Amino acid sequence: MRSINDSHREYIKIIRKLTPEERLKKCFELNELTKQLFLTGLKNRFPDLSQEEIKKLYLKRINKCHNLDY
Repeated sequence: MRSINDSHREYIKIIRKLTPEERLKKCFELNELTKQLFLTGLKNRFPDLSQEEIKKLYLKRINKCHNLDY
């Protein structure tokens, strides 16, 4: 069984081989995956909320993550 550190090292090796354009594309893909996982989690946790209410809750929670020091 591979450790998390081994997997992370392998991931870094793969990322380093990508072109800047490919890295940016991967960044956007991971961002979209994270968003979908977050939304799915909210839908599972609050099954009675409408799509609009889920969207509002998502935006409210994302806003809490924003660093206002920028």
